[in-house]
Amino acid sequence: MSLLSRMSASAATHDVAALVDALMSNPLRPGSPDLLVPGPPSARVSEPPRPGAQAPAGAVAAAPRLPTGPSGLGTAAARALLPDPPVAPPAPVPDPVPLGAGSPWLPQPPSGAGTAAVRVLGHRAPPEPADTADDNAVPALYCPPAVRDDRALGEEVDERLVGWAEEVGIYPGKLDMIRRAEFGRLIMLAHPETDDPERLLAAARCALAEWSVDDHYVDGEVEESRPELLGQRLAIAHSVIDQAHISREYAPELERVVRADPVMRALRSALGKLADHATWTQVRRLRHELGIMFVAYNQEGVWGNTGQRPPVWEFLMHRHENSFVPCMVLIDAVAGYELPMEEFADPRVRRVFTMAGSATVIVNDLYSMGKEGPDDTSLPRLIAEEDGCTMREAVERTVRIHDEMMHTVESEAAALALTGSPQLGRFLAGLWAWCGGSREWHATSGRYHADQSA
Repeated sequence: MSLLSRMSASAATHDVAALVDALMSNPLRPGSPDLLVPGPPSARVSEPPRPGAQAPAGAVAAAPRLPTGPSGLGTAAARALLPDPPVAPPAPVPDPVPLGAGSPWLPQPPSGAGTAAVRVLGHRAPPEPADTADDNAVPALYCPPAVRDDRALGEEVDERLVGWAEEVGIYPGKLDMIRRAEFGRLIMLAHPETDDPERLLAAARCALAEWSVDDHYVDGEVEESRPELLGQRLAIAHSVIDQAHISREYAPELERVVRADPVMRALRSALGKLADHATWTQVRRLRHELGIMFVAYNQEGVWGNTGQRPPVWEFLMHRHENSFVPCMVLIDAVAGYELPMEEFADPRVRRVFTMAGSATVIVNDLYSMGKEGPDDTSLPRLIAEEDGCTMREAVERTVRIHDEMMHTVESEAAALALTGSPQLGRFLAGLWAWCGGSREWHATSGRYHADQSA
């Protein structure tokens, strides 16, 4: 089920709908607000100047929105010797929401190799459950809070995004649905290092073009799905992502097909406009991630054509390939700097990066539970089918899987930031902020009921 399908589907009335509604509405954000610096989220500041740009006369240099602290070789000791920050009075914790029978689950602090760095960086472990803990408490997804929520900026990006969607022809007759989905606000929440609506729009166009492939070709949300043509359509669309160069005699025929297809027009337009704000290396990164996603769409097509219900392990592997990673790959491009390719390609960085992508799309799976029917494919449903457990137990186990991934991302990213370049520290902090922004969007944008927003 695609992102737009999940936004537009009617709310279900089964018992799990109330569980998911309460889960997504839970105000708790137990993750540390900042991956690298403990304490409250940083106040909003002006966007740091782009490399090589001259600051206006009399301007005061602004600190980066996501503080990085010392990084690079030899800085671990410096971090360990940093004084502890002032301790703010604890914020009141809302009472848990009762949901009926079930066992509570509270996320545990990270442990094992590599987690010492998190303790040095001020990781805040969740409190131990009291003896009087409510057995019906809603689990809190382990995730940081959003760095900022500038509603006006999100609305501006949304309006520009809808105008672009109309221009290229995707989602005909459904533009109001796109507007209500607030995808521009998602990008604003997930990329807090810039206030420039054009830079945010560049990322939003790419995201909507990516999702249109699913909505047009796979799920049939916008046009009639043609499962027998899925592989062919994806292959031709990929020739736009990685521009195919064929003989001059036949190139016009390929071009006619591309220009007649709104999804291919959207992909070409989004990637072309991205180059105004990103280096060719950063654009190439996105092209590569989209190719991986197309492989996953073909896998999903096989499930649909054959009636297969994938085992949990295969679905988790699918989520590695079909996640928010193509959106997250633009973290540095949107912020106006570039992570060196040798660090981006480091298997340790790749592990953290793709695991964060999987965790964020598992949130989307949970979000969809209140809308999907029994035949839809999502992690909680597959767990319930495979293990014969209740839907509540399956949701709780899905939360555990999500939180295991998020604890791993937090601990390993913090350790990598200690020895990497300043750009890597900034990128990983941005990755953590992306997770928090995405969680906030899922909780408050078209939340559960299609006509409800926070």
